[in-house]
Amino acid sequence: MYSGPVAAHAYYKLAVDGKPDVIVIFSPNHTGRGSALAIMNEGAWRTPLGNVEIDTQTANQILSESRIIDADERAHAYEHSIELQLPFLQYLYGSAFKFVPICFLMQDLESSREIGQAVAKALSGKNALVIASTDMTHYEPQERAEKKDKMAINAAIKMDEEQYYSAVESYGISTCGYGPTIAAMAAAKALNAKKAQLLCYKTSGDITGDFSAVVGYASIAFTK
Repeated sequence: MYSGPVAAHAYYKLAVDGKPDVIVIFSPNHTGRGSALAIMNEGAWRTPLGNVEIDTQTANQILSESRIIDADERAHAYEHSIELQLPFLQYLYGSAFKFVPICFLMQDLESSREIGQAVAKALSGKNALVIASTDMTHYEPQERAEKKDKMAINAAIKMDEEQYYSAVESYGISTCGYGPTIAAMAAAKALNAKKAQLLCYKTSGDITGDFSAVVGYASIAFTK
């Protein structure tokens, strides 16, 4: 109920952009289970809208391009932030796409960049989409959350991974998926994205009316 209306801005933009064949989804690892950087390279995920198959070929290409990703389904077994994107995608595309999930417990700048660049190599020449799933500031007053999140958003719009990482570290921005966001920026640039656009920014306070302790959400599009 909080993140959905913000995410919908990104999915509306995707709806008018045509259907990708493969979608790579990055997310943080909230549970601490499994490998530090974990991909699944076989099987399917089931939602109430049906099954979505993992693109085994693309997943294995990513594994061959990166020295630091492991194939480990344990990291995905109880993680919510990738699966939450699938019903949106199924609503747009039905089951006519495949996906690759990558979960980040380790979120340092260099590792995140390496993942993004490995994914870009694996997606080269493919009709592909990369999504990073994350919240922004957690449980701070509205004014402070907006100020912190604006710094991160401005760095993301510049597609500057170092500035983004520095903002998160220096100002204690409690975004749960800064590594996935950096990886998405790195992949976008390697795949020749030229433009970044903030589509929407809101907090949970905009839904509840309680601005004393909010969580921030943003939709940002990176496009060629």
